[in-house]
Amino acid sequence: MKSITIDDIQIIDCDVAVIGSGASGLNAAAKLIDFGVTDVLLVTEDMQAGTSRNTGSDKQTYYKLSLAGDSPDSIREMARTLFEGQCVDGDIALCEAALSAHGFFRLVELGVPFPKNRWGEYVGYKTDHDPRSRATSIGPYTSKKMTECLERDVVSKHVRVLDMTLAFRYLNDSCDDLGGVQGLLCFDKINEKFIIIRTANIIQATGGPSGMYLNSVYPVSQHGATGMAFEAGAKGRNLTEWQCGLSSLNPRWNVSGSYMQVLPRFVSTDVDGGDEREFLLPYFNSRNEMLASVFLKGYQWPFDVRKARFSSLIDILVHIETSQNRRVFLDYRNNPGCKDVDFSSLPVEARMYLEQAKVCFGTPIERLRVMNSPAIAFYKENGVDLEKELLEIALCVQHNNGGLAVDCWWQTNIHGLFAVGELAASHGVYRPGGSALNAGQVGSIRAAEYVSKNRRKVNQKAFSKAVQQKLMCLNTCLEGIMSDSSNIDGLYAYATSEMSRVGSALRNSHDISPVKEKIGQLLRSFYSAVKIKSIQEFPNAMIIRDCLISQYVYLWAMLDYIDHGGKSRGSALYSDPVGCKPHEKLPEEFRFSLDDNRLGSMVQEIRFNGKDCEAHWREVHPIPEDNDFFENVWRSYRETGNIF
Repeated sequence: MKSITIDDIQIIDCDVAVIGSGASGLNAAAKLIDFGVTDVLLVTEDMQAGTSRNTGSDKQTYYKLSLAGDSPDSIREMARTLFEGQCVDGDIALCEAALSAHGFFRLVELGVPFPKNRWGEYVGYKTDHDPRSRATSIGPYTSKKMTECLERDVVSKHVRVLDMTLAFRYLNDSCDDLGGVQGLLCFDKINEKFIIIRTANIIQATGGPSGMYLNSVYPVSQHGATGMAFEAGAKGRNLTEWQCGLSSLNPRWNVSGSYMQVLPRFVSTDVDGGDEREFLLPYFNSRNEMLASVFLKGYQWPFDVRKARFSSLIDILVHIETSQNRRVFLDYRNNPGCKDVDFSSLPVEARMYLEQAKVCFGTPIERLRVMNSPAIAFYKENGVDLEKELLEIALCVQHNNGGLAVDCWWQTNIHGLFAVGELAASHGVYRPGGSALNAGQVGSIRAAEYVSKNRRKVNQKAFSKAVQQKLMCLNTCLEGIMSDSSNIDGLYAYATSEMSRVGSALRNSHDISPVKEKIGQLLRSFYSAVKIKSIQEFPNAMIIRDCLISQYVYLWAMLDYIDHGGKSRGSALYSDPVGCKPHEKLPEEFRFSLDDNRLGSMVQEIRFNGKDCEAHWREVHPIPEDNDFFENVWRSYRETGNIF
């Protein structure tokens, strides 16, 4: 293949480029227009792909400021709730609370049908880690409807869109943060050509790096592009903090809420579907205790080490089965133990809930039909008839609370590069359910507003230098990876399975360290280790490279956390030989010690230098003091818009 030169590549100029077409990316593009930026380009690998448009749950939650009832709430109260999640910067928490109503009502005006009562109050309910009933929902497809409404807004504002285009390399000097970004190197998947986007202002909204993991509830179309930002020199923050939970494998979907509250039967089989057996009961003192834990799993869905002796023990037991090369299923056709449930003997919380729901009878599928018939319909529409079939599940990654380090305007350490949505590390160890959707809307508003008042100009000299360097790397890459055969599928399967094995919910340094070294070796030998047989496979090769960079940095962060005395917290159980086991029958590797919050007021920031990583630990930023005298704020607002 002949070398690619600048003459072979189309150059597209724009004031601001937005990468990604999920809820935060679409909102960023639309708000840029609202704030007066007319030359906006949205780059997306596939407008119909990604997490926002293709994910959901039993009742997908959107978290917002309370807007109904007589319970007291305030921006500062909501900020404190977010801040108390540990490892959270107070200025970011305050922004997410302050713009919560703004972002929510914008979605309402765009057509997202959040429920309100007869008097116009937008009612709410309590979700996990939520003291104020701030949650709302439109059902299983809240984020999907958000993207549909936001896309209509983007189209109505005539934003230019480059669809079916993979952004894979920033044009910048990774050692010069102040020099900032100068553009993007992309691949047009339809025409199989390279494109350069020349801009000094980029909002990246590519979601979490779910492509790192085999066991993932993210849609298959979502893989992330965090590695691209790491390679450019962007810092990661709170990379150790993930949310994991039980999810079906096909389709990928959280089995939370009523999927658990109807008390399904858990079974495992060998790889061929034989040797079926129930495996939960030996780890509980009684059948009713087991049923209570299954019930609680409904609204204690994320794996939480603090509940490892109770509802989260189920996650551990599922993981043990799958790690032994067995398959785990939910059976809605039969009650656990294939016996009738004695509802009167269930613990009070479960019994009262099921009585109020009028489902103290029958089998799990009969109860689910009464409690949530759309939950049955969803799986039937996706090829699984719960009335006739088992539903295969596993312990899967679901959301990255960490991500790229950003300031209160969602700008990274690289000037001109902003990160919004799940890509941005605005959360820490714990967060209220649905707060990620709020954060995506708030962050994209903040980034768009800042860019609109502080647009950078491309430095032509820096741009030309970056193009020359990146094209040299591109040609070296193409020369090395083009072959008569392809090995990317096998390589990707290996890397993702290893990441799920050592870097998901259950972790120890003895397993993580050798995998990190192996991933590092693959990165260093990428151009000789990876082979594709046509240019059509080039995007997949770049996705794998991005995955490997992300895996290396994330595993490095986990080891650094352990080296700093970090213990089990959130959705991560770190093995500790001097700790305690959640149950005496569990293997020794499940001994752990709970985090004592010693690191809860610290954030870990990681930077990748192309070969290795370096870490920096600092105290969280406090919530800014409430000392705003109106006349002072008004004067400053007239002068600068308070955008600084």
